[in-house]
Amino acid sequence: MAERRQRSRRPADDRRDDQRQRIAAEAARLISELGLRDYHQAKLRAAQRLGIQDERHLPRNTEIETALRDYQRLFGGEERLTCLRRLRETAVEALRFFARFEPRLVGAVLDGTADQHSAVCLHLHSDDADSLALFLNEHGIPYDQIERQLRWSADEAERFDAYRFSADDVPVDLTLLPLSALRQAPLDRVDGKPMRRANLAAAQLLLQESGT
Repeated sequence: MAERRQRSRRPADDRRDDQRQRIAAEAARLISELGLRDYHQAKLRAAQRLGIQDERHLPRNTEIETALRDYQRLFGGEERLTCLRRLRETAVEALRFFARFEPRLVGAVLDGTADQHSAVCLHLHSDDADSLALFLNEHGIPYDQIERQLRWSADEAERFDAYRFSADDVPVDLTLLPLSALRQAPLDRVDGKPMRRANLAAAQLLLQESGT
């Protein structure tokens, strides 16, 4: 049966798989070297650099992430691991500092793909839309405020206030969500599943693992 399936593959299928892998590898390089964070933008740019115009050959976001982890294992070395430890140290400090907002660590610092271009990303929770800005102002923390769209399902998206500032030269990115989001995480941009999140205790454990 397996032999029959193998014979049924056409050369075009093999060529498409090869091009997907090439695009994924080039996108991973662009993400690592240039700090691109939008996977769709990264794979479009990678395809353009490789002269591949057929969008049917574009890899899935999960393939980009796998290629990124492979690239980091090959080329990141101790320097990237040191950077990851520093980012996780900052994350633990930030989780303590914003404790009143039920903070959760999300993103590359949590999943281990963070590098020198990454920010510490936290989801904070409050039903008072002005509470975080007031808290930052009370503590004399200068910040930039933006809006960010997050998805709850394939057909439901919502925009939220987000705040960016620097802590000892480490970028910190905060998104303020309602308390109900503690029960339902937004969808991850990579695989479309609920985002992985970590509270202070889980982040401290990650930091210990980073130091080994």
